[in-house]
Amino acid sequence: MKIYVDFDDCLCETARSFSKLGMEMFGKDVPYEKIRFFDLDRSFSLNSEQFEKFMERGHEPDVLLSYEETPGASEVINEWIAEGHDVNIITGRPFSSYGPSRQWLDEHGLEAVPMYCLNKYGDRFYGRNSYSLELEDYYRMKFDLAVEDSPKAFKFFDHLPDLKVMVFDRPWNRECTFPNANYTRCRDWESIRRTAGL
Repeated sequence: MKIYVDFDDCLCETARSFSKLGMEMFGKDVPYEKIRFFDLDRSFSLNSEQFEKFMERGHEPDVLLSYEETPGASEVINEWIAEGHDVNIITGRPFSSYGPSRQWLDEHGLEAVPMYCLNKYGDRFYGRNSYSLELEDYYRMKFDLAVEDSPKAFKFFDHLPDLKVMVFDRPWNRECTFPNANYTRCRDWESIRRTAGL
């Protein structure tokens, strides 16, 4: 089975870090549970200049390496690999963040998992490499199962009508409508493990 796993807020607690960063940089007090939108400029009420600085800081190596692992992520993924499944991490992070992101994965026991930077949203994307993907590259890939938290990413699954999508429960996806019955809300990695049934 081929498996797609998103990075931020599926493997690591990115939004919790950004919550602290918003207060440090701009005095914006937005607790994790109050992050209602995937678009962080909207959630933190940032103008375009502030948002650019916010995202730049959030993708600097020291910040990327400081993210806490989402409990159970590496354990379940390594179980899947041991069972013979093909796991791929597909992230919307810019390719400029590939080095520290790869280091984070290696430090959290995910050395065997390839990571690809997908130009999902057409912004903050730099470089071209065997581990960077444009949408036409991605659409040639096939997956049987996906773990994703962002409602904005659901459209990237439209070409895979049989894909089972485990939606990692986060504040910004609790009010969204799932595209079809293949989508299941999962509160944690233990729930993902049980629901996937691999």
